Amino acid sequence: QVQLVESGGGLVQVGGSLRLSCAASGRTFSNYYMGWFRQAPGNEREFVAAISWSGANTHYAGSVKGRFTISRDNAKNTVYLQMNSLKPDDTAVYYCATDFGGSSFYLSSEIGEYKYWGQGTQVTVSS
Repeated sequence: QVQLVESGGGLVQVGGSLRLSCAASGRTFSNYYMGWFRQAPGNEREFVAAISWSGANTHYAGSVKGRFTISRDNAKNTVYLQMNSLKPDDTAVYYCATDFGGSSFYLSSEIGEYKYWGQGTQVTVSS
């Protein structure tokens, strides 16, 4: 059974930084792509960033490009989201997700292409 556990959320001031982590367990994750999504109160869940198994391919939402960096450590089955220059609009519950890509270079920004989800971690940016 696949389990994803996020950590690293919290309260930060505008312009600050946070690093989220997501530890995966329950199976071998070879060729599994991973992504981060977020959901603010009253809003739908939205894509933030994704990374292929190899780490060679990454993709970001326009709203975070240049400020957020996704990375992974396959030896630890962990994906990270480094968030810099945080804004109040970044306030949300952040979720990591994963699914089998069949290729070490595949990734997706579509919610429907992720089968496994974590419980989420709250990020609050105060102004």
